[in-house]
Amino acid sequence: MENILQIKNLSVSFHTKQGEVEAVRDVSLALRKGETLAIVGESGCGKSVLCKSVLKLLPPNAVIKQGKIIADNRDITRYSESQMQSLRGSLFSMVFQDPMMSLNPTIPVGRQITEALLRHQQISQQEADRRALELLELVGLEEPVRRFFLQPHFFSGGMRQRCVLAIALASNPQILFADEPTTALDVTMQAQILTLLQLLQKQMALSIVFVSHDLGVVARIADRVAIMYAGKVVEIGTAEEIFYDPRHPYTWGLLQAQPCFTPRGGRLHSISGMPPSLLNPPPGDAFAERNEYAMEIDYEKMPPFFKISDTHSAATWLLDSRAPQVMPPKLLEIRGKQIV
Repeated sequence: MENILQIKNLSVSFHTKQGEVEAVRDVSLALRKGETLAIVGESGCGKSVLCKSVLKLLPPNAVIKQGKIIADNRDITRYSESQMQSLRGSLFSMVFQDPMMSLNPTIPVGRQITEALLRHQQISQQEADRRALELLELVGLEEPVRRFFLQPHFFSGGMRQRCVLAIALASNPQILFADEPTTALDVTMQAQILTLLQLLQKQMALSIVFVSHDLGVVARIADRVAIMYAGKVVEIGTAEEIFYDPRHPYTWGLLQAQPCFTPRGGRLHSISGMPPSLLNPPPGDAFAERNEYAMEIDYEKMPPFFKISDTHSAATWLLDSRAPQVMPPKLLEIRGKQIV
């Protein structure tokens, strides 16, 4: 399947008063046409920074130190702001976690959608209004004509997220970045938005980058999953490989933290310790301090990616032929299918 987006050896840093924060470290990923790639990890692991690097939505103190970003066969790594403005909306769009931060509270949602249409398409105001109503209906809002003239505070959280989706889809983008779009919603609305994303993907031939810290949500929507830790991708594979055959200890920890692995009345599993400071990343495996299976080499040398299958790789010294055999926690073997 052809790639619509390629990220090659990308490193992104932030210059702060305390020093240089290495937020994304030598990340390589590819997004195929029509697929959903989920990027998963704890808060602060670099998921959102990676996505914003592609769209060039980083703050002034951020810099792309190395790497390439190739979108739709174009190298956009050094694109200027004016060049990126022509791509945002038409090639890719982004949906953020909190819809109220994306919507203007004083302007009716219909007008916000028409603004996006007029910005990127050579159409009349009348045609933009008609298309905006179609988009409101497409994302599942009832009575679109009446809701067209309402401000965001008249809508529930789930309805606002649908409005944000309508704006993001206004110019028929090829790639949609969804940055934790369901985190602020209750379970029922979360399920509805996930179902809507899957439906829209089929109808509009979208390629989706879905950012989340919740593997339970990812299991419902992802074709492939990339696990990030401390600014690096540490494991990548199909959804089936990540959930049924995880190989990195960090992935084991994330899976065990799901409620389905917690005995009734028991405490939710957590990964002990804290991620390292990216002001001064450790020389070896960044997960070593929290890894109960860590060996001496984990503290000295960063592990390469070890190929498990044509679609599955993990960066852990446990996969080295010289390492002792370590099996996943028994809990994952017993209940591995419950999360999917």
